[in-house]
Amino acid sequence: MATVTGLAVASNYYAQPLLHDIGHDLHLTVQQSGLIVTVAQLGYALGLIFLLPLGDLLERRRLLVVLTILSAAGLACVAVLRVPAGLFAAVGVVGVVSVVAQILVPYAATLAAPGERGRTVGLVMSGLLLGILLARTAAGYLAELGGWRTVYAVAAVLLLAAAAALARWLPRDRHSVSIGYPALLRSVTRIIRDEPVLRVRMVLGALSFGAFSVLWTSIAFLLSAPPYGYSAGTIGAFGLVGAAGALAASMAGRFADRGRTGALTGATTVILALSWLPILWGATSLAALIAGIVLLDLAAQGLHITNQHLVYALAPEARSRLNSAYMTAYFAGGAAGSALASVAFAHFGWPGTCALGGAFGLAASATALAVRLVRPRQRR
Repeated sequence: MATVTGLAVASNYYAQPLLHDIGHDLHLTVQQSGLIVTVAQLGYALGLIFLLPLGDLLERRRLLVVLTILSAAGLACVAVLRVPAGLFAAVGVVGVVSVVAQILVPYAATLAAPGERGRTVGLVMSGLLLGILLARTAAGYLAELGGWRTVYAVAAVLLLAAAAALARWLPRDRHSVSIGYPALLRSVTRIIRDEPVLRVRMVLGALSFGAFSVLWTSIAFLLSAPPYGYSAGTIGAFGLVGAAGALAASMAGRFADRGRTGALTGATTVILALSWLPILWGATSLAALIAGIVLLDLAAQGLHITNQHLVYALAPEARSRLNSAYMTAYFAGGAAGSALASVAFAHFGWPGTCALGGAFGLAASATALAVRLVRPRQRR
């Protein structure tokens, strides 16, 4: 499940180290190139709203296989289309159906014993994080070997193999609810209204992924220009630096199982804000940039796992809908971060980009502090 989760979510991130190459090939500006990532994330948000709740209604194995095949088809279209409008449309479709990852995560939580839920979710989320980060590395090197379109052709084949694996090995499950689809979607709104913990974690998730997306959307522009001047392959290799966040996901899950969610929230939001200081210095110092990336990814993923642990515990029979609400906010924050990062870099360079990322981190810290001051004795 962790492996397929990684492959599914990687579909939305292959473009990040390739933005310069794609833009050059299709004659796009920096801001237009950055919108490729934004479109993918907005498509993902739509999938989270309209497709993810189906995990509480339909038989999950069949749903997952169908969505994975559709994602493979969308990637194949990206590989062959040469009109910018068609490419943006295909990227959006891939984003919508790649919610496979977010159907698998609550399914893993359902299969796990209560005392091991955090560790299990952390394991599957480690696969998701590695998919996000290693997608950049693989994309960079494949692009050097055969061009950026090769990346999407290979990804399509891998997802077809993933669909076959899901059909062969994933266990069947029973439906959790027996209501119609419109009522299912309306119930997500009701859950948000009735669960204050969910609302807080939606805000924290949006801010943390916003900061994460600011970095990874803009870093290709920094590293492809002087003083670095790196190739797409070298830029993609920076995903390996961020893979430290996979360790944070596993560790955060274990701490969450022990009830340390309050301490984790405070620590990760502070690190999320402070990580932008070495990232700012990274405009001229590679060591500082690497240190900042590690800190940012550790903080973002640690906070994400903490959020999910608390959200999944609210209503076990509605985990897909809880995940729909949380992840919609999460990726909406990411889409906002990506869109604003392109504008910030185009107009204010790397300092403006870092100021934007730091603002996301400070807002997350302020939110966590406000919640702690309002409800100091309540475990969150």
